[in-house]
Amino acid sequence: MSTDFQAYNDGGLPTEGFERLSETFAKHLDQSQGGMAFCVYREGQPLVRFYGGSTTRRDSPTTPVTEPWGPDTMAVMFSGTKGLVATVAAILVDQGKLEVRKKVADYWPEFAVAGKQDVTVSQLLNHTVGLVYVDPEPEGEWAQLDNAANATVLAAQEPLWEPGSKVAYHAITYGYLMNEVFVRATGKSAGQLIRELIAEPLGLDIHLGLPEELEHRVAEIFRSDNYAISTFLTDPERRKIVDRMYGSTLMSEKLQANFGEFHRGELAAGGGIGTADAMANLYSQIAAGKVVSADALADATRTWSEGTDAINDRPLRFGLGYELADPIGTYGPVEPAFGHSGAGGGLHGTWPTHNLGFSFLINEMLPEDQDTRVKDLLAELASVVE
Repeated sequence: MSTDFQAYNDGGLPTEGFERLSETFAKHLDQSQGGMAFCVYREGQPLVRFYGGSTTRRDSPTTPVTEPWGPDTMAVMFSGTKGLVATVAAILVDQGKLEVRKKVADYWPEFAVAGKQDVTVSQLLNHTVGLVYVDPEPEGEWAQLDNAANATVLAAQEPLWEPGSKVAYHAITYGYLMNEVFVRATGKSAGQLIRELIAEPLGLDIHLGLPEELEHRVAEIFRSDNYAISTFLTDPERRKIVDRMYGSTLMSEKLQANFGEFHRGELAAGGGIGTADAMANLYSQIAAGKVVSADALADATRTWSEGTDAINDRPLRFGLGYELADPIGTYGPVEPAFGHSGAGGGLHGTWPTHNLGFSFLINEMLPEDQDTRVKDLLAELASVVE
C-alpha cells in the first residue's frame, strides 16, 4: 500500500520531470514510518512542493496515517538552525554591527584567555576554533539550553588545538559561541535576531524559541532503529569526543527535541523549528539578493575552511557558518550550493545560480551513510531545472 501525499507543481515544471520527482518522493515515503516534506522556491515563490506521511511514528510504513504531514507541519531542524545563524551574521555585517575579521574578544573581552586572545569571529563561524565541547558542562537536566552558562565556560576554556589550524564540526558549541557574540554586539539573542531580521520581515514560519501556542504543529522526531551519529568515524578515542560533543542532544533514551522545554529554548546550534516552505522560501530569497547584500553574501559563501573533520573524519567545507557543496554531494549535483544540513537527514539550502531555495524536512532520523532521500530528490530536481 502506497502512502498518500500532497504534490503541487506550482511553477509549471515539465510534466515528465514533475512525475519523476513525485515518484522519488513516493518511493522514500513508502519506506518511512514517519513523514517528510520537500519544497522548492524560486525568488520567494513556490516552484514544487510535496508533503506526506505521518507527524508521529507509525508501527510500520504500511500502518495507516492518522496524523498527516501537511504544509503547516513544523519540525525541529537540528543543525539546519546553523544556516539561520549564518544568515543573521551576514545581515549584521551588512548593518555594520558585526565584523567577522575582528577578534572575538573585541566583542566579548572574557574570551581572551587560554590562548584565545587572537581568535576571530570568522573562526567561530567556520568551525576552526577548537572548542568542540563544553568543559565542564553546567549541571541540570536542561543545562544545554542555558546559553549564558555554557558561553561562560567556553570563554575560560582552552581549545583542543591552535585556533585556525584544524577544522572540525562544532555541533553544539557553535550555537553558544555565536549567540554570545550576537548578544555582545547587539544586545539581542540569536532567537530574537532570527525573529526580527528574518521571520517577521519575510513573513516566514521559522522560530528559535517556539511560542507555546504553536506547539501542536510540531512533528514528533524519532530515530530509526539503526540510527547512528558520525558514521564516517571508526577511531574509538575520537568517538569518546563525539559522545561528549553531542551529550544528551541526539542519543538520550528520550529524545529531548520532543519536549516543550527544548522547543521554547534557544539552542542556536540545533533548536530551530519551521516549515519546509519557510526554509525553501528563505533560501530562495537569499539567492535572489533580497536578504543579504551581494558583497556580504559573497564573503559568507566563499571557502573559509575545508578538509577532513579532525574529530569525525567527514569531508567538510564551510563559509561563514554556511555549509558549502562538498566532495560527498551533500547539496546534490549542482554547484555552487550552500545552506545547512541537520541531524537525521534534513537539508535546507540553495543553488544560487538557479535562484532556487529548497528544504527537505523530516521526522524520521536515518544514519547519514544509509540515507539517500534528499540526494535522490536533488538529483531529479537538477534534471528538471537545468
